Amino acid sequence: MENKFPNRLKELRQEKNLGHVKLARAIGVSNGTISVWENGINEPKMSHLVAIADFFEVSLDYLVGRTDYF
Repeated sequence: MENKFPNRLKELRQEKNLGHVKLARAIGVSNGTISVWENGINEPKMSHLVAIADFFEVSLDYLVGRTDYF
C-alpha cells in the first residue's frame, strides 16, 4: 500500500503557502521534521498526525490517504 502521507502533507502546506518553519511552529516540531516527513524518511507519531489534521482542518483518514475526501 502506497504511503500517501508525505504528498498530502506537502500539498496541504503548499496550498496554504506555508514554509516548513511556520508549519513546524504551529504543530510544535522542529523545522527539519517537516522535511523528513515530506520526504518519507520518517512518519509522525499519532499526536502530531492529529495536530496536522486539526491545523489543516482535514480528517486523519484524508491525511494518511485512506480517503480522498477532507
